[in-house]
Amino acid sequence: MIQFYNTLTRKKESFKPLKGKTVRMYTCGPTVYNYVHIGNLRAYIFADTLRRVLLLNNYRVKQVMNITDVGHLTSDADIGEDKMLMGAQREGKTVWEIATFYTEAFMENIGDLTILSPTIVCAATDHIWLQIALIQKLQKKGYTYLAGGNVYFDTGKYKNYGALAGLKHKKEIAIARVEKDSNKKNQHDFVLWFTQSKFQDQDMKWDSPWGVGYPGWHIECSAMATYYLGQPFDIHTGGIDHIPVHHTNEIAQSEAAAGKPLAHVWMHNEFLVTASAKMAKSAGNFLTLASLKEKGYDPLAYRFFCLQTQYRQQLQFTFDALDAAVSGYESLRCAVEEYKRRAGRVKKKSSARMAVLLEKTRKKFIAALNDDLGTPAAIASLFELIRSVNKNQQSLTPGDYAPLHSFFLYADCALGLGLDTKRMQDIPQAITALALKREQARKEKQWAAADAFREEIEEAGYAVQDTQSGTTIQKIR
Repeated sequence: MIQFYNTLTRKKESFKPLKGKTVRMYTCGPTVYNYVHIGNLRAYIFADTLRRVLLLNNYRVKQVMNITDVGHLTSDADIGEDKMLMGAQREGKTVWEIATFYTEAFMENIGDLTILSPTIVCAATDHIWLQIALIQKLQKKGYTYLAGGNVYFDTGKYKNYGALAGLKHKKEIAIARVEKDSNKKNQHDFVLWFTQSKFQDQDMKWDSPWGVGYPGWHIECSAMATYYLGQPFDIHTGGIDHIPVHHTNEIAQSEAAAGKPLAHVWMHNEFLVTASAKMAKSAGNFLTLASLKEKGYDPLAYRFFCLQTQYRQQLQFTFDALDAAVSGYESLRCAVEEYKRRAGRVKKKSSARMAVLLEKTRKKFIAALNDDLGTPAAIASLFELIRSVNKNQQSLTPGDYAPLHSFFLYADCALGLGLDTKRMQDIPQAITALALKREQARKEKQWAAADAFREEIEEAGYAVQDTQSGTTIQKIR
């Protein structure tokens, strides 16, 4: 049985997909105006671990992730500077160049962290038409109003506004938005579409029924999530900073438009914090993955560092803590390499004692992960196994090392720590052929066909990862 903590209900619940064996999952992606920092990346490690655990439980997963390349202002309260324009002015480039460069940088980051490529990665600027259509639907249902040239969502007409964040009173909601917009009927209303009445220097603009302009930040996720996953879908993920505004607004506009829930389960990861505050680009106290690599840290050691703390707990970053994680990660990798070396020496039957030990560890490992992604306990079970092997080494048979090595590779399907990166995988020809067909479909922008090929690959027990150096295939069960 799998249990996940649902932010919407404030409790752990047994999980079962809404339809069949396919889990439909949406992950809030980055705003591509700068490098993502390692705190941001914790959210994607969490979402990837969730996906891997679902795959390990024999579910298919259709994961959609957005790329925010327009419409995200420095304040969630719909005022402040445009982040894309800030990036362009900072670097003397066009906003389009900024979006392309930092999207590619982000994709390189998730490749370095062995994060499985989402089934669909969708940029906001490629789906403006969807966002306009959703705003029109809300307009027809009476949930919008025009003010100062902008289209606003009227939260006063949506009775359950703020349920996700536990904002039960309008006074509480107003406090969540310190900055004011005089165009709003209520300060918790939010912009669906900006026109030329605001931000005249905005480069990214489109024709719309309300004038030339661009969408508000929140509408993109609702439009793309429901287009690719339907409504309701199974799981929506993101950082806890999305709860009071972004995800609250997603729910309001999506449910007002469709008259039914947006997502069944909402899952949020806690912040990565420094000694003084959460890590944030606006605070200037952020580290990038590239900066860790420059200091000699393996990106997967950072992934291991994140997995040592349960995703709903704050994680304090210090270099001393990261160094300790490096030590633990290297000891784990060395043990797995040693088991691999010994397994390659002989081809003999393993002992009944090893079979019992591995089954006991497997049950602990799976139980930990299925209890709201308990990665610390899951990792602890692996080190407990290593200690047991070291303690009883004299009683092991030569044939015990092959299943021991295989078990760690099985565990790594969920943890994504690259424990088998030095092992040449024997990928069946049929799977390779499907991957090539998918790649060709992607080149021809036949997204539905590419999605179908990926599902075939995952049903066979493999996952596709798109990196800058090409497409790779990983066995996941």
